[in-house]
Amino acid sequence: MTTDAHDANPSSPQLLWADDGSPRSGRFGDVYFSKDDGLAETRAVFLGGCDMPAVWQGRRHFTVGELGFGTGLNIIALIDLWRAHRPDQGHLHVFTVEGYPLTREEAAKALAAWPDVADTAAALLDQWPDNRPGFHRIDLPQWGVTIDLAIGEVEWALAAWSGKADAWFLDGFSPALNPGMWSEDIMAAVTRLSAPGCHLATFTVAGAVRRALAANGFTVEKRPGHGRKRERLEARLPADPAVQPPSPRSIAVIGGGIAGASVVRALKAIGLLPVLIERSAPGAGASGFPASLVTPRLDAGDAFIGGLYAQCLDRAGQLYNRIDKAILQHGVVQLEQAERDAVRYDKIAAQPLWPDTTMQRLSAAEASDLLGEKVDCGGLYMKGAFALSPATALSAWLADTPIVTAEVTALQAENGQWSVLDRDGQTIATADAVVVAAGWGTAELLPQLNLAPVAGQADWVNDGSHHLPAAWGGYSIPTGHGLLYGATHVRGETDPQPSSDASDHNLQTLQSRLPMRADEAAKHTPQSRVAVRATTSDRLPVCGPVDENLYVLSGMGSRGFCASPLLAEHLAALITGTTSPLPVQWADRLSPARLHARRG
Repeated sequence: MTTDAHDANPSSPQLLWADDGSPRSGRFGDVYFSKDDGLAETRAVFLGGCDMPAVWQGRRHFTVGELGFGTGLNIIALIDLWRAHRPDQGHLHVFTVEGYPLTREEAAKALAAWPDVADTAAALLDQWPDNRPGFHRIDLPQWGVTIDLAIGEVEWALAAWSGKADAWFLDGFSPALNPGMWSEDIMAAVTRLSAPGCHLATFTVAGAVRRALAANGFTVEKRPGHGRKRERLEARLPADPAVQPPSPRSIAVIGGGIAGASVVRALKAIGLLPVLIERSAPGAGASGFPASLVTPRLDAGDAFIGGLYAQCLDRAGQLYNRIDKAILQHGVVQLEQAERDAVRYDKIAAQPLWPDTTMQRLSAAEASDLLGEKVDCGGLYMKGAFALSPATALSAWLADTPIVTAEVTALQAENGQWSVLDRDGQTIATADAVVVAAGWGTAELLPQLNLAPVAGQADWVNDGSHHLPAAWGGYSIPTGHGLLYGATHVRGETDPQPSSDASDHNLQTLQSRLPMRADEAAKHTPQSRVAVRATTSDRLPVCGPVDENLYVLSGMGSRGFCASPLLAEHLAALITGTTSPLPVQWADRLSPARLHARRG
């Protein structure tokens, strides 16, 4: 038997390989699957044990929870069955937990034993996440599948998930070797996160597991086992005769910037087609510059802020990468601005939030080499950050979306629907649910959020340059044709106009850090643009319900292109009652309710 060479890693499963090629956890002393026929066992114990595919027929959304992701074999077998028996317009949501994740290479080696599901396995392996703790989203839109993998302790993962499973696969290592995965508290948490009529299946018939499930309301039955195992368990919760409220049939999204476009994309991904209402044209507001930086908000002390933006950046990169020519340049150099930044950036680079080597600490010499001219300070090389073409992203995500051109000035609830009104009180549209994602325009429609404006001007020149993006308080961004630089930052301004003074300020800001770029830009006549961003009192986005079937996504300041894709998926989950990619505690920190409470 051979072992992999990363056993010193505290999150490693300490993988061992038997002579027949099957994987075994050295940490728990148990196998990942049967060496005789693990795929057949998965199909018999978990898929058959949960009455699949019959259980999801006629369902628009179906959610499966799993304890013990392991090699991913159970989920691959599930997706393979879903592909063959997917209900019309159905979407499969999976929430799965793993405390000791395999690497992609280890999983690929293990899954190579099952050529019957090779193409499904390949699709999962293509998006295999790294081993950072937290939630990781994998989506397979070609098959209507979304997977949220929680890497961490099972207690944390179950406390952080907000979904309700229609079926559970309990596939942790055996209760005798890994008792923490099967405790009474864990079984109670599984029950809390189960929908009425939930099916549950597991390979173990341990008495403690049976008793814990029965004590939490499951009807538990032993069934004939697979292969050499004599028995297995099937369990089910009573079905609730009450009719579940349906998902909204019609949804209006107000605002055609990156927030609104992200919400439209997220809703379309789970089978809904919203109407977009925009007063002029998509990208007419703060999302309309020729380039944008997609960078995280860096925080050395607040684990929530650091973790939120690390997850936002990861998801944004996944989604923008799928759009042809949307990403203009990978990698951003964040230069130090003050003396304290050296220590701060050391701490940030060492945070376990980032994939290996993607947050690289730079000396002044290293920063100079990357930027192509001498700088007198160090910084961070954020390899996962990038420069984006906003117009390309908006065009892709709003394609085939009904767009109504109108100025919305009021919202009115009536007869279980929302009416969207113009200045004359005329109805623009009615919908079951409304999402306000109008940037600074959100302030007029939802004054209770107490949003604040920040105006800014940026300038750009089409000088043919192609530089690595940089930020330092100011910024320098490649546009594909030249350089965008700036920007001014004026709090409280709601009706800014482009000015030569602001252009001079922006050029001086560029000159202060990157004089060679500034000298080249000064040879050309710049183009200028101003916009107003919306901010909140605590500098965090506002994302969630404002009233029944009324939602908001706003207040992201300069991080809209980073935060919107992930937060829009959270909002889509709230609207449809499906599973969110955000931990519950994070969602609470972003809720509009916090701003009501603070203002009161």
